[in-house]
Amino acid sequence: MKYSDLKLTKSKKANRVGRGIAAGQGKTAGRGTKGQMSRTGSSKNPGFSGGQNPLMQQLPKLPGFRSHHLKPEVVYTGQLDQFANKIVDAETLSKAGLISNAYVNVKLLTKGEVTKKVTVKLPTASESAIAAVQQAGGSFEKVNRLARVKTSTKKN
Repeated sequence: MKYSDLKLTKSKKANRVGRGIAAGQGKTAGRGTKGQMSRTGSSKNPGFSGGQNPLMQQLPKLPGFRSHHLKPEVVYTGQLDQFANKIVDAETLSKAGLISNAYVNVKLLTKGEVTKKVTVKLPTASESAIAAVQQAGGSFEKVNRLARVKTSTKKN
């Protein structure tokens, strides 16, 4: 027999407080005498400091905020020559190790030269990067970011 297999019934009854001195928790019922916390229905909000300015309000606020907007991963025009005469999209870039995975937002920026013809299919690119790709004989097509395939765990 295992400990988890035991079928135990709860034998301890709830302690009835405030039912006379002989009962053990009589008169003040373990709440002490007088004061806010001895009254029924009493509760203070978290951080309440008895009328004093709460600690959260005393501390200075930090400047600025952190944006939840995801910044795109950057690919440079100089890195495109390795994909000569191929279609460059998020999947090929992730397989080449230039971006973390195929589902992130990718932006093409100008840094280095494009010498070979490349067809680029990415969500965003700078105007100068598009011009550099087109000057090398390639083309740019704006496509939406790849969405992950949803795998449902629900059973119908």
